[in-house]
Amino acid sequence: MPDTSRPDHLPHRRPDGRAPHPSWLPRQRRGTTPQMIGRYPDFDVFDAADTWDAATATVVRARLGPPGPLRFFTAAEEPALRAFCDTVLAQDTEPRVPVAEMVDEKLTAGRLDGYQYVDMPDDRDTWRLVLAGLEHTATAGYRLGFAGCTAEHRENIVGEFAKGRLVGGAWDQLNVSRAWSVVMRAVLAAFYSHPWAWNEIGFGGPAYPRGYMRLGGPDANGAGGREPFETPGATDRDPVRDTRNEDT
Repeated sequence: MPDTSRPDHLPHRRPDGRAPHPSWLPRQRRGTTPQMIGRYPDFDVFDAADTWDAATATVVRARLGPPGPLRFFTAAEEPALRAFCDTVLAQDTEPRVPVAEMVDEKLTAGRLDGYQYVDMPDDRDTWRLVLAGLEHTATAGYRLGFAGCTAEHRENIVGEFAKGRLVGGAWDQLNVSRAWSVVMRAVLAAFYSHPWAWNEIGFGGPAYPRGYMRLGGPDANGAGGREPFETPGATDRDPVRDTRNEDT
C-alpha cells in the first residue's frame, strides 16, 4: 500500500494529477469486487442479504446475472465503448462490472435521465458522437483506433476529454465538457449500482427494511461511526478529511 499518512495518494495531490493504479489495494478475501481488490477486503454486502425483503433481494441479485449482448451499440462501436469504460473505471482485469452492457441496456430501453442540456443532442446521439470522437482523436494522434492504443495513450485522451479540450471530427458537433458529463454520469451510475462495487467501497447495501443507525460519522463523544454490519477498511485514512486539511 502507498503511504497514506499524507494525501499524496489522492489524484489532485499528486504532481501528475493521477491516482496510483488500484492494484495497491489489498486482495479481496470475502465476496467479489472488480479485479478482486478493494479497500474493504473482509466485507461482502451479501452477508446482510437476510435483512432484505424479497423484492429488494430479487432486484439486487438480478444485477449479478450474466450480461446480455449489446443491442444499442454497433459491433463497430463496441471496442471503443469497452475501452472507454475500462479506462475511466480502471478496470483492466477480470472480474469486471459489466458497465458497457449496463449502459447499452439503459439506452436500448430509452431510460434516459429526464433532462437534457439545451446545447446538446439526445444522450443516445451524444454517446455515438463521443465514441466517434475517441476514434478520431486516437487515429489522429496515435494512428490506431481507441481500443488499440496503449493504456497510457487512452488515459491521455480521456484526460483531455475530461478537460473539454478535444477538437476535430465528431467533437466539433458537441459541447465536449457537457459530453463528458453525460457519458460519465451513465458510466458511474451503472458501476455503483452493482453489488461488486458496493463491496469495493464498503457500502452496506439497501437500507430497506433494515435502515441505518449511525449517519454522519462519529461525533466528539465517539457516537456514530461504523454500522454493526460494516467492517474496517485496509486504511483508516479519510480522503475527504485529508484534502480539507491540506487545503487549510
